[in-house]
Parts: sequence; C-alpha cells; structure tokens
Amino acid sequence: MPDMIRKRILVTGGAGFLGSHLCERLLNDGHDVLCVDNFFTGSKDNIVHLMQNPHFEMMRHDVTFPLYVEVDEIYNLACPASPVHYQFDPVQTTKTSVHGAINMLGLAKRTKAKIFQASTSEVYGDPKVHPQTEGYWGHVNPVGIRSCYDEGKRCAETLFFDYHRQHGLNIKVARIFNTYGPRMHPNDGRVVSNFIMQALQGLPITIYGDGSQTRSFCFVDDLVDGFVRLMATDNDFTGPVNLGNPVEFTILELAQQIIAMTGSTSTIVLRPLPQDDPTQRQPDITLARSSLGWQPNVALKEGLEKTIRYFSDTFVTDSGVVAGREISD
Repeated sequence: MPDMIRKRILVTGGAGFLGSHLCERLLNDGHDVLCVDNFFTGSKDNIVHLMQNPHFEMMRHDVTFPLYVEVDEIYNLACPASPVHYQFDPVQTTKTSVHGAINMLGLAKRTKAKIFQASTSEVYGDPKVHPQTEGYWGHVNPVGIRSCYDEGKRCAETLFFDYHRQHGLNIKVARIFNTYGPRMHPNDGRVVSNFIMQALQGLPITIYGDGSQTRSFCFVDDLVDGFVRLMATDNDFTGPVNLGNPVEFTILELAQQIIAMTGSTSTIVLRPLPQDDPTQRQPDITLARSSLGWQPNVALKEGLEKTIRYFSDTFVTDSGVVAGREISD
C-alpha cells in the first residue's frame, strides 16, 4: 500500500484473543501496526506469526501508564475480559478500563487520531430488556463481583463521549457480545473454551445454573470485520453500536453440540450459577446492519469446527492429555 494511504495504527491488548486477530486483519489491509500489551492475558504465541512482517511492531506496555507514540488510529482493546481474569485483580481491572481510557484518549487528543473503544455487552448487566438495543441503559449491580469490569467499561464509555463533546475527538464505541474462535485462552473460564477443553479430555462438562440461560456466540473473524467497518464510518457516527451474533442458544444446547462435534464421552454436571451472571444476552444489531452494512456470516457449527481444531492442535495430545502453552496458568 502506498505510504500516503498506509495508516499507523495502535492496537492496545494486541497480543490477546481479539487483538491478535485485529492486528492480523489490519496488516492484511496494508497498514503499519503497533501492538501494545502487558501480557497479563495476552500471549506472544498469538502474534509470533506476525513478528517477521516489517510493518508490525510489538511493545510491552501497561496502558494504565501514559504512552507517547505517533499514530493515526487507535483501537483500545486492553482489558482482561473473562471473569476468571478480571476478578483476579479487580482494582487493576477497573484501572485498566478507566486509566487506560484516559491515557489513550489523551494520546488521541495529542495526535488527532481516530480512536475506537472495545466496550462490552456487560454494560447491560443482567438485562430486563430482550434483545438489548443500544438505547437500553442496563441493569448492573455496581457493588457485585463483576462490577470491576461492568462499571469500568461503563465509565470508559462516559470518558469517550465526554472527550468527544469537550475536545472534538473522533470516537467509535463498539459493545461486544460473546465472541469465540482460535487463540482463546484455554483457562479463561468462558463457556466455549471451558466446554471444548473438557470435551477434548473426556472430563465432565461443567454448566453453571440449569443450562437454560442463553448467549449469542459471534465468531472472531465476523467481529473483527465489524471493528474495521465501524472505524471506517463517517466522523459523525460514534456509536455505541452492538456487535454480536443475534442467534440465541442455551448453554445446555452449546454443551451438547460440542460433545457431539468432538465425539466426547463427557457427561454434563450442573453447578450453582455465579453471582450476577446474566440469564439472557442477545444483541439487537439493527444499527450495525443499517450503519455498517454488517452482520455475522459464520454459523455456530462452522465456527466451532475451527475453534475445536485449534484447541485440539494446540493444547491436547492424541491421548487426551493437556499439553502446550499457558495451560498451567
């Protein structure tokens, strides 16, 4: 790509599950990519295949501290995103969302960069409206064990819109719903990775609650395409915009499908539902369809096939023994 078109793009959390796929997409689109990560949940293995690309650069950095670089666009993805990880150090999780947003917004203000915030469906909490539209203000417990993430992301959205109103920053805010695919952390506590790892090893599939709670699962390639489309919209479109798959499945249906697809002998075991775990989560993507021309294209079965293959090749031997990177974390 000619230098006059090639953009200098910063991706915070770029060595994580979503960030690494985004870095790959941006490089394929012909841009220079600066990947920033502190490797709390990210991994060099996620980006090692990009290291030989002359237009890719890696920097170890924590976004709770200021960053001084020259960029044209910023994708702010830095934050642990699964309960296992964000509840490990909840104070640091809130700092990452809030201080990280302040530092990245300050960088965008100085460099006049367009900036993207990876928000979350967790801002809706345990919703009383179904499916959730962007106009719904949510039903969040501000003092619960999940609030470090929920409220941190809600505050980050507030900061983005106040910087937009007060300083004229060009912002884009996406609310991400459940996403899955290759490079998920094997111990992140999310249902897709949990169920696949348990099924591949023939272990009991652990369902929290009675399995009737629902989620909508979006394959990572579809989600990243939504990111890029949102960033390319006119300056007067800020979001927030829901990005997720509106096709709803119960957790029990997901477990049964993974058992069938892996040919596993695993049985299903029920455990008590964690505090503040939402019973329904489904995005209304009307705005994404109309404003971005976006909707998911990868069906759950197709996406699960790719994800199961990744976990099988990376973490489980032919004898069903867990192996590979980060499994002991």
